[in-house]
Amino acid sequence: MATTDRNQPLPQDMPIPGEGLDAARMPGHWLLARLGKRVLRPGGLELTRSMLDALAIGPDDRVVELAAGLGATARLALACTPAAYTAVDRDAAAVTRLSALTAPGPTEVRAVRADAADTGLPSKSATVVYGEAMLTMQPEPAKRRIVREARRLLADSSGRYAIHEMCLLPDDIDPAHARQIAADLHDAIHVGARPLTPTGWKNLLAAEGFTVTARRTAPMALLEPGRVIADEGLIRALGIAGRALRHPAARQRVLHMRSVFQRHREHLGAISLVAVPDSSAR
Repeated sequence: MATTDRNQPLPQDMPIPGEGLDAARMPGHWLLARLGKRVLRPGGLELTRSMLDALAIGPDDRVVELAAGLGATARLALACTPAAYTAVDRDAAAVTRLSALTAPGPTEVRAVRADAADTGLPSKSATVVYGEAMLTMQPEPAKRRIVREARRLLADSSGRYAIHEMCLLPDDIDPAHARQIAADLHDAIHVGARPLTPTGWKNLLAAEGFTVTARRTAPMALLEPGRVIADEGLIRALGIAGRALRHPAARQRVLHMRSVFQRHREHLGAISLVAVPDSSAR
């Protein structure tokens, strides 16, 4: 049975992405996962829950999650008992974990290994598509391909698409400052990070045939103690801290990431947008 218990241990024999990579060089999100962090979203569990509430997943929905990762959001979506849930991820270890998901009701659950921009799933086969903490890491052309794929997957009449990403603040942020933030993020997390402003995210969706119907923002406080405890629970948060203390390279990476987030906290946030297909765009 699927659960929303954030403290439930994941099976010990399941692989975690990043196996065999040096802690000093692996992508930041996989480093955090290997330390035990399960919620890897910029706005935390609260913004994820808000996004799912706005999507209003019900028993008639066919849900596709792009870049589903470790399955933290999948468990929340499965608790809504949709008719079907498909997790898409290009990482083999992530797909193995996602394949073990089960639902509390009759939901058909499956996981496929594919790129978010080319899922291989049938057109108009979903009523809900969402992705979190994934578009930020893509260059502009790839962002557009992924959003276009989400549009292809959605049934026009009842489709909803949601994203939960990092954002730059304010909308009129100096471009040079935005480039510096992106460079600092890349240096810290070892993955290209290209967040957009709130208007930039909205315009991206609009350009690919969506109309935004709901928006919410939150602080980008991924590694702040209060957020970690809220997302993971006290026991798991203490475990994450303990593992980081025992591994100097991992601890150095986490402290570096946190320092970059703090340095740019006035200009970094998290955003969730929910959108529906614009029939006039087709």
